[in-house]
Amino acid sequence: MLAKFLALFLIVPLIELTLLLIIGAKIGIWATLAIIISTAVVGASLTRREGLKTWWQFQEKLTTGAFPNEELLDGLMILIAGVLLLMPGFLTDAIGSVLLIPGSRRVVKRWLRQRFSRHIDTKFRHL
Repeated sequence: MLAKFLALFLIVPLIELTLLLIIGAKIGIWATLAIIISTAVVGASLTRREGLKTWWQFQEKLTTGAFPNEELLDGLMILIAGVLLLMPGFLTDAIGSVLLIPGSRRVVKRWLRQRFSRHIDTKFRHL
């Protein structure tokens, strides 16, 4: 697990730096900076909007007595999306943008459930 995190924290910045250099060489430094700043500003706005919408849904579920499991997952993904969009880079912006789209979040949640389910099944078989 430590090796995966180490690879993540080494590989992602290298990919981001490479993309920034390539795109900066193609369109210029000012255009590249404008894109980075605008994605951060727009991303923060979209993150706020989606986060508030999810918060209202979360509170609605609580008032009806239901457990807000979908809203908790949505909230976590929106938080991650916001962090990714505030980080400078094209790869993190793309991933963050995908996580802000409700339809994409449904796909990611389905994938996460399947992955966790397999992980839990594997752990319990060994008991």
